[in-house]
Order: sequence, then C-alpha cells, then structure tokens
Amino acid sequence: MRLTASSILRTLRHSPEAALILLACSGSSLAGQIQPAATTQVQSTMPATLHDPKRPEIQPRLDIDRDPIPSPDADDNPVGSTASPLGPARPGEIQKRQDGIYTMHQDVDEVLLTCAVVDEKGRPVDDLSRDSFRVWEDGVAQPTSSFLHQDQPVSLGILVDNSGSMLDKRAAVNRAALNLLRASNPKDATFVVNFSDRAYLDQGFTSDLVALNRGLSHFDSKGTTALYDAVAASADELSKHGKLPKQVLLVITDGADNASRLELEQAIRRVQSLGGPVVYTIGLLFGVDKDESQRARAALERLSEETGGIAYFPHSLEDVDGIAAEVAHDIRDQYTIGYRPTKPAAQEGYRAVRVEATAPRHGKLTVRTRKGYYARKAAPARVQTAQETSQ
Repeated sequence: MRLTASSILRTLRHSPEAALILLACSGSSLAGQIQPAATTQVQSTMPATLHDPKRPEIQPRLDIDRDPIPSPDADDNPVGSTASPLGPARPGEIQKRQDGIYTMHQDVDEVLLTCAVVDEKGRPVDDLSRDSFRVWEDGVAQPTSSFLHQDQPVSLGILVDNSGSMLDKRAAVNRAALNLLRASNPKDATFVVNFSDRAYLDQGFTSDLVALNRGLSHFDSKGTTALYDAVAASADELSKHGKLPKQVLLVITDGADNASRLELEQAIRRVQSLGGPVVYTIGLLFGVDKDESQRARAALERLSEETGGIAYFPHSLEDVDGIAAEVAHDIRDQYTIGYRPTKPAAQEGYRAVRVEATAPRHGKLTVRTRKGYYARKAAPARVQTAQETSQ
C-alpha cells in the first residue's frame, strides 16, 4: 500500500520514537521504505486526542515509498516532460488552481529561468523589460516566450547544519532564519531540514512562523556533515511537494562535507535534473581550519553558482542576520523568463544555458541564473479517435 505524507503525519504525530529522516542515496531515487514494525507500534498506541494543537507536532518520515524522481544517469527511466507542467490562460500570468498549485505557462516544453540582475556595483536592477534579455541554449539564441517580474511566492527549504561544531552557533542562526522568513513573501511555503550525518525534516511545508520556529528549534548538534545528501534529498522534496513554481533552498553550514554518500557533482546534477531550485548558501567558516575552510568555500560557491544563487561567507555570527535579509530581498526581486528550446526534446542530456541583459542607462549588467538543465524525452501525445469521443 502506498502511503501519502499526510497519512504518515496523522500516524506519526504523537510518536517520539519515529525518526524523520531524509535518505540521500547515490544514483537514482532518494526514496526509502517505512519499517513495518515501527508503523504497527505507532498505530496500536494512537491517542484519542490526535489533533490536539497544544501537543508537539512531529513531522512525517520522508524515507517512504513515494513516486521516485528519475536519475539523470539512468537510460531506462519512465518517459517524462523536460520542463515544468505550468499552464495558465496567458503566458506569463500566474494563476492559482483549485488544488492550490500556482501555474504560469501553458506549454509544457517551456523552460523557466529565475534570474537576478545586478549592476557593476552589485545593486539589484528591477526596471528591465522582456526586450532587455537574451537567452542562449548550447550557444544557440532562443526566443523568449514569456516574461514576468513581480514578487512571487516561493517554495522554500531551509537546511541548517546540525553537526557538533554548530552547537554554539544555532541560536544566532535560528534568529536569522526567522528574520528571513519575516522579510519574505507571506505566501511563501517553507520546510525546515536539520542535517548532520542524516537529514531530518523537522517541519513540512507551511507559512506558519510558529511552526517553522519549532522546526528550527529541533536540533541536537552532534555528528558529522552530510551536506550533499541533504541538498539532493531536499531538492527531491521540493520537486515532489512544492506547489509554487519558484523554488529555493537556503543552506547554512560551518564546514566541509565529510559524510555524504553523494559527491558534490552528483548533488549538483541532481538539482539540475529537477529543473531547479536556486540554492543560496551561507558558510560560517570563521575559525575553521584553513584546508577545510577552502574546501567548504569552493563547494558552496560551486553549488550556488551552478543553480543561480549566491554563496555568502560572513566574518562573524553578527553578520548572519544582515545576510539573511539580503537573501530575502534577492528572492523577492527576480525575473522569470520562459523559452521553448529550438533543440528537439528527443535529444536528451545536459543543456547549457546563458542569459544576458542590456540596458544602456544601467551600464554593464550581470545576470544570475542556473547554468543548465537535463532534458528528457516528452511523453508522446495520445490522439483521441472519433470512436472514443462518441463513447
């Protein structure tokens, strides 16, 4: 029997024994299975006051058998679309469907790019038009099919390092994360992951700041740092359950990865194969050994650069709050550009993307967006016959 996240939440909300673990495995799917014995025990001890709001909330496990995300390396994956199935009446217009999902585009072959633009002094530029942008895919110019610049709500994942070295930093980090949420679009849907050698979903998607604060407070700093696994598994969570077209991960850590099953390149490829999200990173590397600091900095910069985000390296904990406010502002002040690739969808594999913006009154501009994506064959359309129509 396939279990949904909501059913697991109802089952596990009052079980302190239940481990809420995001399992990140090398290769294809990051999904796992529920242990039958643990499930039986929880069901047999289910209290009558199941929905008591005063009781602590425990989030559902993510290591359950959900529909897997295909691996970019597998040749026998099910055939699927290469881009987000977004479909409003007019290109560039965001609508909210009855099921709560925000939609933006009608053409499922359209590639969506979230772009941030800054001038030579690093100041955001927010008055550009569609004609200001040029898009290239694998070196070939692509005509844009849609354009949007407004404060759109996002699906956001906040990932906080929970290893032993973070113990004296968590209070300041949690305050900064909450301030970021207060400065963000109130319609954002956010989840919280605390990770060490494993990643735990301590709060599922919500806009409730009280619940998010509770999720951030679920830390017991110990163990090692499996950063790449946490990023890959959280990208899967966004892909499966994020209902908003713009998707962002914010990663806060104080050291280099030393426990992941995935390599950095695999984690980046995993994010790119899912069509996003943008990854912002904050490296608390002050006071860290020089060699480890260099390794961590290089990895965080690469992770953010490849996905269109920014890597920040504060000099002290006092700087983190200002950085969090800057991230919130950057997320809210972005352009969304869509194009339909001229290269046939049948040509699978990685496609490099480049975006440029020009506006004479602003001088030289820099555009941040993801560096590329992995194309997949679109499922063939099934033509309905006249006989089927009449039945």
